[in-house]
Amino acid sequence: MAEDLHEIVARALMLDRSAITDDLKYNSIPEWDSVAHMALIAELEAAYDVMLDTDDIVAMSSVGTIRELLKKYDVEA
Repeated sequence: MAEDLHEIVARALMLDRSAITDDLKYNSIPEWDSVAHMALIAELEAAYDVMLDTDDIVAMSSVGTIRELLKKYDVEA
């Protein structure tokens, strides 16, 4: 089973797992700024063994959006 997306986001943003929902949006909290976004990309690529393209990285505006975009890479997160 793939690693839980919320766990990956929590680790990348250095937040408690309970703070992560699919509705959490990029730049909606101080912890998810542009630097943390790049850390999140690295965590996602390592956890799911994918190479995200630039358009997908830019489109990742929320945890829910990330979940949907990962389907393109055959990842059920």
